Amino acid sequence: MFFAQVVLSLFLVGFVWCSPGVNIQIAQLEKENSPLLQYPTSFTQNIVPKAIHSHNDYWRDVPLLTALSFGVASVEADVWLVNGTLMIGHERAALTKDRTFDSLYIQPLVTIINQANPKEPFTADQTVPNGVFDTASGVPLQLLVDIKTDGVQTLPFVLSALEPLRSAGFLTTFANSTLTLRPVTVVGTGNSPLEPIKALEPRDLFFDAPLTELSVQTNTTWTPELSPIASTDYATAVGWSGIGNISAAQKANITKFVHDAQSRGIASRFWDTPGWPIFARNAIWQELLDDGAFWLNADDLEAASSF
Repeated sequence: MFFAQVVLSLFLVGFVWCSPGVNIQIAQLEKENSPLLQYPTSFTQNIVPKAIHSHNDYWRDVPLLTALSFGVASVEADVWLVNGTLMIGHERAALTKDRTFDSLYIQPLVTIINQANPKEPFTADQTVPNGVFDTASGVPLQLLVDIKTDGVQTLPFVLSALEPLRSAGFLTTFANSTLTLRPVTVVGTGNSPLEPIKALEPRDLFFDAPLTELSVQTNTTWTPELSPIASTDYATAVGWSGIGNISAAQKANITKFVHDAQSRGIASRFWDTPGWPIFARNAIWQELLDDGAFWLNADDLEAASSF
């Protein structure tokens, strides 16, 4: 018995002695909370941005932040103009006084982007602000503002609400025939009025173009300077359930609409894709990506981010 205890003790001593020195040093630095480990722009450290759109983002347990945690590079906020305030929700019954466009999106974004741009001697000569993703600071976050109330009446309030981002220089802007990318690209959708947005000069709120109508002759020329994204209802434009094989006509619709957008430098998005059964949803996602669709419209962000 005594001999066995001695052998065990020697084994344990040898195990500790054989532990790599690098692991010992890591443990020591972490225990001391060493300043060497403090990373000033660590909010989205190691998170890779992905071309995923968080459909109805305000439904998340934590709007905006949950999407960012999965690297989602586009979020959607439904806004309702109520007594001069932009409220967030899918329908009027879901509105509360605390959940506003400013509280859920504008102020958090101002804070996050300021954190990504610390005022230090090292950044004194930096002229272009970093975006929300530390691994790709030049990638803008797309913020789709889905206006639910009258578009013409609501638009001025949306533009006013963007002022904290605008004054900080955080909004992508088209001015003097030049498109300047910045940390946040805001796009109006839903009831957003086309003509008033076209008339904006400078323009820091853009328009979600109709994906199935880009090649239709109208008085609007669809360009990235007006519409960085074009969207359509998947059921109407394609209609494949994800069960069985997609038809040649359905596939041709996807590729046509995607090509119409790509040829204009516009990113395509098909919204309201089926979410169940899961195997059918995944089949649709794969088909859209294979056919060149840019944004993957998703409700299950965890699944989409690992797809």
